[in-house]
Amino acid sequence: MPSVSEKGRLMPQSPIRKLVPFAEEAKKRGVNVIHLNIGQPDIKTPQVALDAVKNNNLEIVEYSRTEGSEEYRQKLAGYYAKNDISVTAQDIIVTTGGSEALSFTIGSITDFGDEIIVPEPFYANYNGFATAAGVNVVPIVSSIENNFALPPISEFEKLITDRTKAILICNPGNPTGYLYTPEEIGQLAEIVKKHDIFLISDEVYREFTYDGRKHYSILQENGLEQNAIIVDSVSKRYSMCGARIGCMVSKNKEVVRTAIKFAQARLSPPTFAQIASEAALDTPQSYFEEVKEEYLGRRDLLIAELSKIDGVKIGRPQGAFYCIAELPVSDTDHFAQWLLSDFNVDGETVMVAPAAGFYASEGYGKNQVRIAYVLEKESLKRAVSILKQALNSYKG
Repeated sequence: MPSVSEKGRLMPQSPIRKLVPFAEEAKKRGVNVIHLNIGQPDIKTPQVALDAVKNNNLEIVEYSRTEGSEEYRQKLAGYYAKNDISVTAQDIIVTTGGSEALSFTIGSITDFGDEIIVPEPFYANYNGFATAAGVNVVPIVSSIENNFALPPISEFEKLITDRTKAILICNPGNPTGYLYTPEEIGQLAEIVKKHDIFLISDEVYREFTYDGRKHYSILQENGLEQNAIIVDSVSKRYSMCGARIGCMVSKNKEVVRTAIKFAQARLSPPTFAQIASEAALDTPQSYFEEVKEEYLGRRDLLIAELSKIDGVKIGRPQGAFYCIAELPVSDTDHFAQWLLSDFNVDGETVMVAPAAGFYASEGYGKNQVRIAYVLEKESLKRAVSILKQALNSYKG
């Protein structure tokens, strides 16, 4: 019988989606599943984006330009300028989601067997993108004990080899909600310039920062222009996850020229989604202020309720809308499955994302879960109540 590829065998399952069959079975049994496992906001998409698709007068849905429409990229450059990031339309490639932006980035700067250093826990699909490209993720562990702050630069130095091509961060972080300080970005800038490698920053949660802190982009760091690559997306910013529009941004012309060749191979990003995304750039600032205030309230409620459960340790998110919680169980993969298969309270249960899948280091995160606070407060409060009762009942 023909066999699948070795990299196919090595491709990791998504810790966010692998429990979906168990959730579907629970729903068939009449159990209501409260989803804390996935970053699908319940915030409404800006009406201006929906109207742009609804009211367009296209007669032919044509291919767009490989790098995305000129009009959209010009407006994106204006958006970045408002965020103190100076780029032009020629520095931007529109992609099919932030996922494709990262895939193009890895393809453009690495060869088979090269290495990318990533502070962990990290967005689980980084493992998948690296596996697909034949690239090795070299993890450097951050700890819940100091809220997942950037590990010491000396630890990065120990890991850099002649196969190291980049350091990859997510800022603010998924799954931790950690927000890197300008000083930490400066430290990373120095080490990538010293070793002549790239610094990739996944900045899709830029708008969502808390406690008076502001996002600082790697492209705001002076002297980093040739080393910096931003991965971005409209998915979370405008609650448009299904649009699948992102972008790759770099002032390094050779990187952009190389990435365009990968983009040409997939022809073009989707037309209607670009129309919606371009219109979304006209969303008033008041929208983000209201959304951020809502997420802040949800974060505070979630932390307050989780703190009432004995044995639970919580990282405090400074951005995005996720947190890592350490539970008094030995295997959250088993616990998360048990929640869906064998437990409910008055016909309700919760679905969480086991955190081991957000690590590359063996054995880490086995007693942790990622929780997405993308549901309204009453649902969050109910979910934590169910989680508390589950922990009291769980025998492991």
